[in-house]
Amino acid sequence: MRRATITRKTAETDISVEINLDGTGRYDNETGVGFFDHMLDQLARHSLIDMTLRCTGDLHIDDHHTVEDVGIALGQALAEALGDKRGIRRYGACLLPMDDALVRCALDLSGRPFLVWNLDLPTQKIGTFDTELVREFFQALSTHGGITLHVDMLHGVNSHHIAEAAFKSVARALRDAVDTDPRKSDAIPSTKGAL
Repeated sequence: MRRATITRKTAETDISVEINLDGTGRYDNETGVGFFDHMLDQLARHSLIDMTLRCTGDLHIDDHHTVEDVGIALGQALAEALGDKRGIRRYGACLLPMDDALVRCALDLSGRPFLVWNLDLPTQKIGTFDTELVREFFQALSTHGGITLHVDMLHGVNSHHIAEAAFKSVARALRDAVDTDPRKSDAIPSTKGAL
């Protein structure tokens, strides 16, 4: 079974995350940051990765540690659940429209983390959520999940729509990348023989 459970406790956050790569997109996420929970729900739903996540963080300071550390823990969970990556499609891409926003994601579960981020959110806040934390989450996810991740905004006016389109496009690309390739379900998708 392609599942993982990660716990991560520091002086700033206490996190537990459970994922199932072969799920149906069920989610139960509670971080204390409402907009971020909404984005994590979108990530689970549209990737079809079942996700249960709990985080208690130092929100009296701000949301930064919570968002970044969830990205770290979720990246670690993805890496653990993928194991040696035998049989996966490895690559995924999505061009996702959401009202005024159009966001493109392309990713590679290469084991070589790299983030290319061309997404500008026009406001500093979405409700009480700092929009700069969207990038922080994906940087942590990419680094700790070993993901080469490209996210580009082609159009967008509304920060909520742009951020949500980013999460959904990454989710759809991730869905394709973690899927089992029926033509090579016993092979590691690399000429090196390892990822």
